Amino acid sequence: MELAGLAPRLVRPATLADLEALPPTWRGEILDDTLYAFPRPRAPHASVEGLITTDLTNPFQRGRGGPGGWWILPEPSIQLPGAPEVSPDVAGFRRERLPALPSKGPITLVPDWVCEILSPTTASYDQIVKRRFYIRIGVPHIWYVDPRDRTLLVAQHVEGRWMELGIHGADEKVRAAPFDAIEIDLAEWWHGIAPEKSADP
Repeated sequence: MELAGLAPRLVRPATLADLEALPPTWRGEILDDTLYAFPRPRAPHASVEGLITTDLTNPFQRGRGGPGGWWILPEPSIQLPGAPEVSPDVAGFRRERLPALPSKGPITLVPDWVCEILSPTTASYDQIVKRRFYIRIGVPHIWYVDPRDRTLLVAQHVEGRWMELGIHGADEKVRAAPFDAIEIDLAEWWHGIAPEKSADP
């Protein structure tokens, strides 16, 4: 097992027991037998995650002001071949593929959409390791949200590659696939988050 973010590195496939052994202030995932572990995110990450979930749940899960037809889940436990535990910051599943949520155990279906919220400790992992994993397993849509730069990057899986559909700034109102049936005001995501101080040149 390779243990990214923690020492020592063990040479055996990672298991769910390795996840359970992590300190309570850490979270982890297992991709291709490797355990990736990081400190739990700070308040800005949690706030943005909650607001994204809220913005999408009413129109797309509950059908209020939107078409419905989705499950919108923050940090779901997903189990796939080669990945006994992967948990996007937010994930969406079309109900035509997942009519009901499992009452026990993880979801065993590839998401139709994932959203990763970038932080200094996870940005490289999210944008390299998980990005490659998501394209390999066939995730159709991905969002990257950066609370520091206050941006949303939207991409779609096209013939084995990610095709960038757009990158949107702090104060934009956007319609972003696959949820372009509604308009999202990005400024609300950053409300109340103090801007980071820039380093002196």
